[in-house]
Amino acid sequence: MAIIGIDLGTTNSACGILTDDGVKLVPNRLGVTLTPSVVGLDEIGKLVVGKTAKERLINHSDTTVAAFKRLMGTDHKIKLGRQQFSATELSSVVLRSLKEDAEAFLNKEITEAVISVPAYFNDNQRQATKQAGELAGLKVERLINEPTAAAIAYGLHDKREGNFLILDLGGGTFDVSILEFFDGIMEVHASAGDNYLGGEDFVEAMIDSVLEELKLKKSSLKPRELQNLYMQMETAKRRISQQAGQLLKLNLSGREVEWKVTSEWFEKLSTPLLLRAKRPIERAMRDADLPSAKIDEVVLVGGSTRLALFRSMVGRMFGRLPSCHLDPDTVVALGAAIQAGLKEKNSALDDIVLTDVCPYTLGTGIVNEDSPQLGSYFLPIIERNTVVPVSIVRSVCTARDNQTEVCVDIYQGENRLVKKNVCLGELTVPVPKKPKGEEVVDIRYSYDMNGLLEVDVTVLSTGKTFNKLVEFTPGALSERDKAAALEKLAQLKFHPREEEENRALVARGERLYEASLGEQRDYISKLLANFDRILERQNPVKIGKVRAELNKIFDQLDSEDWI
Repeated sequence: MAIIGIDLGTTNSACGILTDDGVKLVPNRLGVTLTPSVVGLDEIGKLVVGKTAKERLINHSDTTVAAFKRLMGTDHKIKLGRQQFSATELSSVVLRSLKEDAEAFLNKEITEAVISVPAYFNDNQRQATKQAGELAGLKVERLINEPTAAAIAYGLHDKREGNFLILDLGGGTFDVSILEFFDGIMEVHASAGDNYLGGEDFVEAMIDSVLEELKLKKSSLKPRELQNLYMQMETAKRRISQQAGQLLKLNLSGREVEWKVTSEWFEKLSTPLLLRAKRPIERAMRDADLPSAKIDEVVLVGGSTRLALFRSMVGRMFGRLPSCHLDPDTVVALGAAIQAGLKEKNSALDDIVLTDVCPYTLGTGIVNEDSPQLGSYFLPIIERNTVVPVSIVRSVCTARDNQTEVCVDIYQGENRLVKKNVCLGELTVPVPKKPKGEEVVDIRYSYDMNGLLEVDVTVLSTGKTFNKLVEFTPGALSERDKAAALEKLAQLKFHPREEEENRALVARGERLYEASLGEQRDYISKLLANFDRILERQNPVKIGKVRAELNKIFDQLDSEDWI
């Protein structure tokens, strides 16, 4: 049974498989390896995923959603039409689409996967990702940190021994990992990052600047106007390195505005975001106790690392050009596929011993006798950047006379006050009545390679041990919720694979039609009407020929500034 590796990204997702001939990326139903992480419902309630859904973001913004990965591990609900979905459910739809693509490509059933997650994902987010895989019909064999997957894809383990810095700036998250390779072991020394920093934030800064200058608010724009503005700014961001000045025609609040995008303007907007990116890099270097001179290679991963400003910042920090010769959009999927091959013990791969670290400090709350009004103190049990798997025990005693129970709060974070950290759950255990401080309990935290936490509390006087696997966290699904989600998702059907190319093309044409005026709008309308007539004749050869011609025309229209 083949195990696939999946990169579930904020902007795009991809999957791959390790074969005897090396790693192969799986083409989706449109024949490309990148699937936009966008989900929607069409007019008849069927699911649209990927490029087709992305093309509908403007025209059908009330039934289409993107960038939901940022909501993983929360209980936030996203409304699509009359239905509501969690980020876990929407992610499962993307994973289900990738699973079906892999099954069509390999001509066999796929039931297992290795899924990548940002290194700085907390326990809630990792649990949500694992559950998304299960809802998609996948047994999640392993969660692998994205920078670690990228390092494997780059073959750093095949190079000389040394220290490597992986910088992963995607659409919605930024990860930093420092790895060392020696004696066949790839060891992660430190991880840091920002779960709310990515390419989307650069676009957001551009939009905020435009609206502030024009004295407009997002709430005053129609959903279609706002979505169109996002797409234009995204396109401008991608072109900023090649075009010194871009003149955009923006339709905002019923009026047409010309806006010039210059490199100076973009650099000014980007400076605060680049400063945010520097902080986790410096923090990881401090945690690993490594000066920049000891870093042998800096590797860039994630589509947003294509930004010249980001590459320039990294170059200045380390005094050298970073490595970026692999496609930053697919390198994580390649590494996940290799890790999946490791799990399957593929004969084409020599064993690599892979270690990882706990990205956050895990601990519990203890009584604050100094300043009770501030709340409990945080007692660290597993410090951040401890190599995993790991199991550490700390002892605490009762805080009151005749105490009958001890409540062990489970927290994650770096603040000395528990209320400023993330609560993952609690475990309450009974203890015999004794004077304050005489009853002792051992608290053991065990953290595994998937970033999942198990807590054991032992009452020393009775010898009884109580256990909790942290899983009922915000955004996580109980068994009852999971069954309900499976039933809801089972009722939502995908369109047949063979229709997907045509649907994506029509959605693209409709988006271009909405963005154009006058003669261009009439021209696109005629092209779409002609394609509708060709589809009705059901001649596959003719449909394929006209589809190819239309794609060329739409490519030309998409390259023009009026979009």
